[in-house]
Amino acid sequence: MSEHDRSAWEQRWSRALREHGDRVAQRPPNAHLTAEIGDLRPGRALDAGCGHGAETLWLAAGGWQVTAVDFAATALAFARSTAEAIGPDVAERIDWLEADLATWTPPPDQYDLVICLNVHVAGSVEETVQRMATGVAPGGTLFLVGHRPIDPATGAATAAAGQVQVSVEAALAALDPGQWQPLIADERPRPMAGTSVDAVIQARRRS
Repeated sequence: MSEHDRSAWEQRWSRALREHGDRVAQRPPNAHLTAEIGDLRPGRALDAGCGHGAETLWLAAGGWQVTAVDFAATALAFARSTAEAIGPDVAERIDWLEADLATWTPPPDQYDLVICLNVHVAGSVEETVQRMATGVAPGGTLFLVGHRPIDPATGAATAAAGQVQVSVEAALAALDPGQWQPLIADERPRPMAGTSVDAVIQARRRS
């Protein structure tokens, strides 16, 4: 991700939070995540590309100790402020880290859950998936969601046209079947987004 792109994201976040901060704060966590991860026993989690923090806050409120990573300082500051407003029971469970997922690699084998949702990939999707997967501890879970640029049912361009995000095909190609058990690898309608489609991947690292 170039510094130009990083600057552009800072500007986007600054504008969105300035003009619609209340609306952003009320956005719910990702519906695919809450539907599939809610029954996992809380442990250590990594939210890679946390943005304004909806998923991080949801995980922390559920008892997870979360490392939340994003390269947008404006979004991180907003998320941290929101956590502090909720209270210490949530805020003290979160470590905020400013880093670029185009180059940042999580510490190996550290997390019971790694999530990476709707991240705009700067390079190879497979390489990004492999780097994020290194952070998952044996027996842990990797959960990925990507907006699809083309609706597989209609062939029409979606709102994500022109973006590079995680796909089912790329994620499965990146994960060694000897080390990973795929649990979900689906194209699913995106809640509240018309005909848009998401790639949803959940995999468990073999112990």
